[in-house]
Amino acid sequence: MEFATTLLIAVGLAMDAFAVAISGGATVREDRARYALIVGALFGGFQAGMPVLGWLGGASLASSIGVYDHWIAFLLLALIGGKMIVEAVRGDGDGVQFAGGSMATFLVLAIATSIDALAVGVTFAVLDTPILWPAVTIGAVTFVLSAAGVLIGSAFGRVSGRKVEILGGVILIALGLRILLDHIIF
Repeated sequence: MEFATTLLIAVGLAMDAFAVAISGGATVREDRARYALIVGALFGGFQAGMPVLGWLGGASLASSIGVYDHWIAFLLLALIGGKMIVEAVRGDGDGVQFAGGSMATFLVLAIATSIDALAVGVTFAVLDTPILWPAVTIGAVTFVLSAAGVLIGSAFGRVSGRKVEILGGVILIALGLRILLDHIIF
């Protein structure tokens, strides 16, 4: 597979992680670089690992999870986004935050944004394409875009406060809905 094709696949897979990083970054006020590195590493790591798992599992794994992957991603993103919106509107919490957020929150978001990469790995297996360099490329692109997303979200979040938290929740729900509709309609 050509590098340009692999790079386009990597950018496409990283878009969900980038949007989530912007949303979560809106809650970061201090230690921006630290959170950018943490989120970039986790999101990039999962985006690199999922295609490898898909490649190793091959077509049999895709047939069992492929039926539900969009529902899993939708439910995780909708729940997290809904919680952000409710807490921002109520004013009784800080929403789902990267700043002060738990490792469980980071992991759930990393998994939710990388489920599609599993199917890409199966595709590489079916095409008999070696997985090492595509996985490294996918992980590196996701790392860079996610880290940048945290920094962008942090800068934007300083301006708007709770409105950005609501926007972040809406973005997460919209991403989940887009994943769901992409699989149902197409």
